Amino acid sequence: MSSDAAVARFQTLLRIPTISRLEENEVDWAQFERFIARLRELYPLVHRKLDREVIAGHSLLFRWHGRASTEPSVLLAHYDVVAATDLGWKHPPFAAELSGKGDDQLIWGRGTLDNKGSVVSILEAVESQLEAGLVPSQDIYLAFGHDEETNSTGAAAIVDVLESRGVRPTLVLDEGGAIVEDAFPGISGPVAVVGVSEKGVTNLALIVDQAGGHASTPPKLTATVRLARAIVRLNDRPFPASFNPVALEMFRTVGVHAHGFVGWVFRNVGFTRPLLLPYISRLGPELNALVRTTQAVTTLEAGHAVNALAERATATVNVRVAVGSTVESVIKHVTRAIDDDSVRVEVVQAGEAAPTSPITGLAWELVRSTIEKTYPGTLVTPYVQNGATDSRHFTRISRGVYRFSAFELSRDERDTLHARNERMHVATFLRAIEFYRALVAAL
Repeated sequence: MSSDAAVARFQTLLRIPTISRLEENEVDWAQFERFIARLRELYPLVHRKLDREVIAGHSLLFRWHGRASTEPSVLLAHYDVVAATDLGWKHPPFAAELSGKGDDQLIWGRGTLDNKGSVVSILEAVESQLEAGLVPSQDIYLAFGHDEETNSTGAAAIVDVLESRGVRPTLVLDEGGAIVEDAFPGISGPVAVVGVSEKGVTNLALIVDQAGGHASTPPKLTATVRLARAIVRLNDRPFPASFNPVALEMFRTVGVHAHGFVGWVFRNVGFTRPLLLPYISRLGPELNALVRTTQAVTTLEAGHAVNALAERATATVNVRVAVGSTVESVIKHVTRAIDDDSVRVEVVQAGEAAPTSPITGLAWELVRSTIEKTYPGTLVTPYVQNGATDSRHFTRISRGVYRFSAFELSRDERDTLHARNERMHVATFLRAIEFYRALVAAL
């Protein structure tokens, strides 16, 4: 299967705007049907030789029968994307245009990184291995969710189906970490960060109800001022930083390869943590998020007219609950930080951090060894995934749940996730196919 043909298929699927939305009646389901139909055309062997089911309306579950079914694996990804308009993009988000040449060639578009890149890499790998006549040692399931970016009902329904059939996967591999450079001080080479857990997602509403009136005679503290004061207080009181066991192991692992004093501090994190913790917190948002629960006010709503006082002012706080913390402790922290009885704190969505998968054993070694084989010279380390993924549902039926996107990503590329100008290098996409080819051959 040629590289050019693989890229062309990727472009075809990127051009289908499978945008998921919180309100299902606002979703253009015709695009999802179109995507599913195109998969059948582009990957005929996958559809002919694997069992396929449509779950929860638009999620897909394939079963590749192996020589045994006692230790099955699941390759997990999602094909829905967050919304995007042409505004501010160098290349339209659903045009899937190419730019540059050779190793510098890029493919632009919503979903390249999150997460059609994984869906297509998996399908390209399986299609080519089917063409080569591969029969895996154990059953392999391909699970592609349709609403990971919103409600994640597709993945939950897939787990329900597998659980009802007694399927207990040895390995579940979903999106998450990647191969990064310049992410850790003192490390000059590439590092593959593999999520062995993920933070919980909790949304809180801060609500101020107050008598309205004409804007010409405002009280000293309006509902909007009270809410603004609460937001500032909360922002000034971040959650305390701490090292969970995964973070400790991550710093020990990278410390073996880190240079100088930083390397010594990392390697001896057991007793250098009082020195390391404040240092890590100041090294940017990514590393800061590794050592604490984070909070971000994401939406604001108040008022109904420009000349009327708001009777209700509301803010949404998106909280990512760290491993070792709880939703209960989050609510207590937010309430104490705001310190205002006139601001009500309500739980909109509660989600605890996911269980931690082991960094020893068959599943971990399969992931680690395949990364090292495909990307020679890359250091593999566990970490806690900051974003939520469909994989959290699979912890119900598997202890070996890992989060790793087989992409080499620069800081600039990582910053385009859920943002403008999402893109990846074509060479990165092609190498991801080789990763999945090697992985399915080893399963």
